[in-house]
Amino acid sequence: MFNKLKKLFTKKNGGDNMSMFCYQCQETAKGTGCTIAGVCGKKAETSNLQDLLIYTAKSIAILREGIDLETRKSCGKAEEIDYYLTNALFTTITNANFDDEAIAAQITEGLALREEIKAKFAELGKTPKRLANHDALTFTVTTMEEMQAKSTSVGVLATEDENIRSLRELTIYGLKGMAAYYEHSVNLGYKNQEIVMFMERALVSTLDDTLGLDELVALVLETGKFGVDVMALLDSANTGRFGNPELTEVNIGTKSNPGILISGHDLNDIVQLLEQTKGTGVDIYTHSEMLPAHYYPELKKYDHLVGNYGNAWWKQKEEFESFNGPILFTTNCIVPPKSGASYEGKVFTTNAAGYPGWVSIKEDENGKKDFSEIIEMAKTCEAPTQIEEGTIVGGFAHEQVFALADKVVEAVKTGAIKKFFVMAGCDGRMKSRDYYTEFADKLPKDTVILTAGCAKYRYNKLNLGDIGGIPRVLDAGQCNDSYSLALIALKLKEVFELNDVNELPIAYNIAWYEQKAVIVLLALLSLGVKNIHLGPTLPGFLSPAVVNVLVENFGIAGIGSVDDDIKLFMGE
Repeated sequence: MFNKLKKLFTKKNGGDNMSMFCYQCQETAKGTGCTIAGVCGKKAETSNLQDLLIYTAKSIAILREGIDLETRKSCGKAEEIDYYLTNALFTTITNANFDDEAIAAQITEGLALREEIKAKFAELGKTPKRLANHDALTFTVTTMEEMQAKSTSVGVLATEDENIRSLRELTIYGLKGMAAYYEHSVNLGYKNQEIVMFMERALVSTLDDTLGLDELVALVLETGKFGVDVMALLDSANTGRFGNPELTEVNIGTKSNPGILISGHDLNDIVQLLEQTKGTGVDIYTHSEMLPAHYYPELKKYDHLVGNYGNAWWKQKEEFESFNGPILFTTNCIVPPKSGASYEGKVFTTNAAGYPGWVSIKEDENGKKDFSEIIEMAKTCEAPTQIEEGTIVGGFAHEQVFALADKVVEAVKTGAIKKFFVMAGCDGRMKSRDYYTEFADKLPKDTVILTAGCAKYRYNKLNLGDIGGIPRVLDAGQCNDSYSLALIALKLKEVFELNDVNELPIAYNIAWYEQKAVIVLLALLSLGVKNIHLGPTLPGFLSPAVVNVLVENFGIAGIGSVDDDIKLFMGE
């Protein structure tokens, strides 16, 4: 199999077309890997540039591994390099950046940083802790052609052993999710150097051929531990800046003013957009993972934050057509538009997100962004076309649930609540994801769903009712707010005086799509959570042997039929 894949990963048709190999998302072709173009819409050339960008980040990590903070600071550009590393990882998350020129510029920037670091550390007598003679420290590329040629030797298939490859990539994908959450934290002024230093050590470890299966399994679990740390950091950043999420009804209809639709995860961007649109007559609507912005007290104060428009990310081709106004992507979840889409020319990006021809908005030296171009465009557009009406309820992060703790505990003790189901994670296009809508709808009426991430769009508009005033769907927020779900589980463990979180009446039936879901999964494993069901398919990057490790040690399993799975979870 490996040799067949290697043969596919070569130049074809006289070098005009380039093959690729990518299996980092749930929709990867045939469940094994995209080799011609990404199911996500990225071209082979883009995929290969992203591989080279990760390799470039690894080269910087080799130089910085184990370097103390004072030395880093004394050499200058420490924060710039931290940002480069995390942003490089974030850029390569599924559906984040499709812009070849932008990615190539990042590679060039990284190589320049590598040479600066190398020179300054050499002056101080600081040599790499590992891999001092590695190709990553010496390769050079200057043209797009050279970058494409080099990329064929540094991608996923550069590791021949499938089990080593599987564990290395599992670590890398966890790091990508970790980097995304860390960047959001930094944008709000919250930093943790230990997280950055771990990312560097982990990146170097994925190049270290002396590490065997046992060491890499340990690295995967350690990645999960730091995943908990980074989600805790982001939770502190979001709540420290905007207050604790609270029970909120969110409008899903429209108003008569023109609007701007903001998508993605970065709350620092939405607060800047809200500030700049005050008094302009332009309303702000959230989309997909930005929905939980409505739950934060400090963001709810803006009366022109009027509602959530549409559903999960994958429906954007249709929903962007009817929105009429401009759209801002703050993170990943871009779907390449159809040719001739009416919203072409109206989409903007920022942070790690990018798409050819779309305007990318950069921050100034003070960390501020100028959204005036989007605002002026919005003023010339019609109001959004209404596609649904009513409200949805959310805001059940840890503090809001803790406020309901007495009610929840009493409901469990009396048997009014028999079981909690954690149905966090991602949504996606596959028809098989209808499973999650049917699963939620068929759950017994004495069960409660705990959710976070865009997976909730499969069931958050169903009329599932409540149990003694407790809604049967408790939405904690974005995918990173799975941290809240972990805190809730740990709090219940304490309240019921249990020795093990797995003794709680909680089942885990999680949908996944991309790498932020990977770090959430690894974080749950590091907290000792077992018997997680993962779907709609198991990751293609897990080799059979690695799957066995996860099954034997953590009880990881796939999904079956809705009826059979409910019986299994309910112990029938």
